[in-house]
Amino acid sequence: MKLVTDWFRRTFSDPQMVLLVIVLIIALIGISFFGHMLAPAIAAVVITFLLDGPVNWLKRRGMHPLVAVITVYLGFLAVSLITLLAVVPPLFRQVGQFINDAPAMVGAVQDALLDLQARFPDLISKAQVETWLAGLGNEITNLGPRLVQYSLTGLTGAVAFVVYAVLVPVMVFFFLKDKSQILGWFGRFFPNDKPLLEQVWREILDRAGDYARGKVYEILIVGLAAYVTYRVLGLPYATLLAVATGLSVIIPYFGAAAVTFPVTLVAYFHWGFGHEMAVAVIAYLVLQALDGNVLVPLLFSEAVKLHPNAIIIAILVFGGIWGFWGVFFAIPLATVTNAVLRGWRERSAGASEAFKV
Repeated sequence: MKLVTDWFRRTFSDPQMVLLVIVLIIALIGISFFGHMLAPAIAAVVITFLLDGPVNWLKRRGMHPLVAVITVYLGFLAVSLITLLAVVPPLFRQVGQFINDAPAMVGAVQDALLDLQARFPDLISKAQVETWLAGLGNEITNLGPRLVQYSLTGLTGAVAFVVYAVLVPVMVFFFLKDKSQILGWFGRFFPNDKPLLEQVWREILDRAGDYARGKVYEILIVGLAAYVTYRVLGLPYATLLAVATGLSVIIPYFGAAAVTFPVTLVAYFHWGFGHEMAVAVIAYLVLQALDGNVLVPLLFSEAVKLHPNAIIIAILVFGGIWGFWGVFFAIPLATVTNAVLRGWRERSAGASEAFKV
């Protein structure tokens, strides 16, 4: 017990450590309880991180700060509008087509399972195939009610989309324009002497900002490369699968594995087992391999210096706490956590030496 008491006294005798712990607790509680309410603000902060780089680039070349903000902001609005008009209509159309073709795809899978069981009766039993087919039948039966449910929730989603479309751009503009004033306002709530908190904050800005920008670039590059590849191969639902492939990079390791199934399913449904299907699946795997071994090291030279197990644990923990944004920022959050622990260890070591004296 004395060991724990001494550790507690050494650690929390340092005001900097106490301040860091208080800020972390308040941040965790605030995001955990109010994160869903603050989703538009979080989205606006992420977009501000993305646009802050171009704004600073223009400022360094002599452009007036307000003119730089307006120029980048108008460019952001133009790119967003072009993307919505170019991607969203075919995406919704292909989603509808995919839902209509889903029963036929499931039927093709059923035929493949029956054929596989007939060829390898010792490997797959008839009871297993019947269980799988029963499950697929239930999914088809429940497809109609689920579509009705999704259409009803889609009304709410449409309203939320309109709210986001109005609120987020407005908040992004003011975050870009008044960033210094906003940070200064928050800074007035903290003591003037806060070196440990400033160290962690700088790491958050560096890691989270660089990671968010790099991740968006990665999504766009991988999605565009996938779209071109699928169109060249003649794979149906090229836009839908390209969007899924681009978004798969948000979740390292898991995302690539998850999107493999729909790509393989569509290729099998369109061509059956054969050369074309093998080429499509191999092309998808090559895209993911190039992303993981070429693109990611170029975009995240610092962030990827984490052990794979650390990345997986970060995805599980932060994704469980904050959902999509936790998954999106899993790597920078893991890096920031490491910075907090490193700062904690350094301050604790200094406090331990002072305590001994």
